[in-house]
Amino acid sequence: METIPNYDRWQEVERLRAERNAVANKMKGKLDPSVRQALVEEGKNLKEALITLEEDLVQLSDKLQLEAQSIPNSTHPDVPVGGEESSVVRTEVGNQRNFSFMIKDHFQLGKELDLFDFDAAAEVSGSKFYYLKNEAVLLEMALVNWAISEVSKKGFTPLITPEIVRSSVVEKCGFQPRAQNTQVYSIENSDQCLIGTAEIPVGGIHMDSILLESSLPLKYVAYSHCFRTEAGAAGAATRGLYRVHQFSKVEMFIFCRPEESDKWHEELITIEEDLYASLGLHFKTLDMATGDLGAPAYRKFDIEAWMPGLERYGEISSASNCTDYQSRRLGIRYRPAPPESPPANAKKGKGAGSGPTQYLHTLNATAVAVPRLIVCILENFQQEDGSVVIPEPLRPFMGGLDVLSPKPK
Repeated sequence: METIPNYDRWQEVERLRAERNAVANKMKGKLDPSVRQALVEEGKNLKEALITLEEDLVQLSDKLQLEAQSIPNSTHPDVPVGGEESSVVRTEVGNQRNFSFMIKDHFQLGKELDLFDFDAAAEVSGSKFYYLKNEAVLLEMALVNWAISEVSKKGFTPLITPEIVRSSVVEKCGFQPRAQNTQVYSIENSDQCLIGTAEIPVGGIHMDSILLESSLPLKYVAYSHCFRTEAGAAGAATRGLYRVHQFSKVEMFIFCRPEESDKWHEELITIEEDLYASLGLHFKTLDMATGDLGAPAYRKFDIEAWMPGLERYGEISSASNCTDYQSRRLGIRYRPAPPESPPANAKKGKGAGSGPTQYLHTLNATAVAVPRLIVCILENFQQEDGSVVIPEPLRPFMGGLDVLSPKPK
């Protein structure tokens, strides 16, 4: 069979399908046996040609999908251009605490308060894993329950997501599970991955769906464990809980109409800032530069909190507007509602006034990345006697416990 250029494959498949249908229609009713036999042979030849072309088309579509995934989203015109160092401070909240004593980092505090065990975890699982113990378990649960409770008050629906997803969903969300230095754990001999963020399974919850405009925005607050390879990570920031392979996180996610995504991005940032300010943390919000956006993000704001024991600001959350980058790949659209009073000359009939379906915009933001907030709490609220004061908003979720105190030896 003659080789067909790639750009003509789809048209040729459609042509052969039409011919096959025409042959099938000709075979209806009474026919001379010789005519019927000729049509049977023609149909057989068309079927064989279609099988070959359709297999080629599937392979071509897969290659096209991979090529498309290498193209990042466009960027907001106000995004600073350059690397991470070009990012601009949007807001700064609070001040660095002045300590009148020699401070400790969270790693030392955690050991002295018997809150976690990295040595046993290294033997059981490997480096960058940990056991949380005693009050640290209560603190993790408190952070998760507090975040879900506060965000739910803003109209977000709580979710607990799957933590294993298909590789194709990871890719459609803008991540590359099999790229060099990937952060994604792929499961051997399967098409599945461990999630690095609940953004992925929440993004996929309405995959290949057409939603009603009246249902928008859809707002979710999702709890999950997250798994990251941290490929290439090194340095002092890897000490303790700052950079680990497994952690708990509460993630916010919004599906909305395109013209409203900037507004909902502002709401997500405000929720994040209100949460961390209520804990008494000192932090700054950064409008991240183009070189640090990642493939899906049209615009991204990171929040970096002061961690006195580590003597640095550390990222504790981000909020991204991904516009229609993910929804196009995931096949998530909405059908605009018909106008309340259609024009007098509007034609009656199916779909009148509703117009074509449109792709949604998606946004995501971190409410709580548990280990890094534990770092912030231990280091910022440590006392001279080695104890740590629990921020007031978390105390109801810890059975009223307000201080972590050293254990008697």
